[in-house]
Amino acid sequence: MKFSITSKGDSKSEQIKERLIQYLKDFDLEYNKDEPDLAISVGGDGTFLQAFHTYSHRLEHTAFIGIHTGHLGFYADWVPEEVEKLIIEIAKNPFQVVEYPLLEVKIHPQNGGKEDRYLALNECSVKTAEGSVVLDVNIKGEHFERFRGDGLCISTPSGSTAYNKALGGGIIHPALESIQVTEMASINNRVFRTIGSPLILPKHHVCELMPIHDNRSFLITIDHLTKTYTNVKSIECRVADEKIRFARFRSFPFWKRVHDSFISGER
Repeated sequence: MKFSITSKGDSKSEQIKERLIQYLKDFDLEYNKDEPDLAISVGGDGTFLQAFHTYSHRLEHTAFIGIHTGHLGFYADWVPEEVEKLIIEIAKNPFQVVEYPLLEVKIHPQNGGKEDRYLALNECSVKTAEGSVVLDVNIKGEHFERFRGDGLCISTPSGSTAYNKALGGGIIHPALESIQVTEMASINNRVFRTIGSPLILPKHHVCELMPIHDNRSFLITIDHLTKTYTNVKSIECRVADEKIRFARFRSFPFWKRVHDSFISGER
């Protein structure tokens, strides 16, 4: 089996990375940064997101597993004290694959050129540095509302525990193939009105965000990556056909993960 390791870069994470490489090679596993069967993340959720985006082009062939070296990471199953146990598991036992839904984002330009396509493990957020965000929100090709406010967050079920949760969105189990659209400080008065509640859309529903002002620039964030876009015709969001594959050597149910991350540090 081929493996790769993405490290947070601090001394603790780097030491664990070197141990993993040495011991897994001793078990005749191949360290391969280009085409790994198993992508190991050592750090926090930011490091895990980095690993995901590094290999998002080969999700059918790469599974992911995380070791957290700081605060409890939502995506990381293992702690540094368990590294030797994890090495034995990787070397000796086949892993179970658990799949989670992803978000597909397509950004269409005004000039009709090629769109940019992204996959998000957590979320996509749309903001602007030029006053309020003003977007028409279409669902399944039908106009739903005109949003005015600080921005919108479109999240995956696993990402519903991240920025979406901070915005007051609901937590969704990843068994539900869906996306969630959550408002950021919407403007609601006698003139302007939005739904004011998060929207949960199933897999076959496409959400389109249509800018009202042609010359407005947008700050569009895909997980931890932020880019500035101008002349945006539409931002198309849907449940992706692809899924992320987690490598599991032991059971770690989603609701226990939520409990351990937000209610109790006990494992």
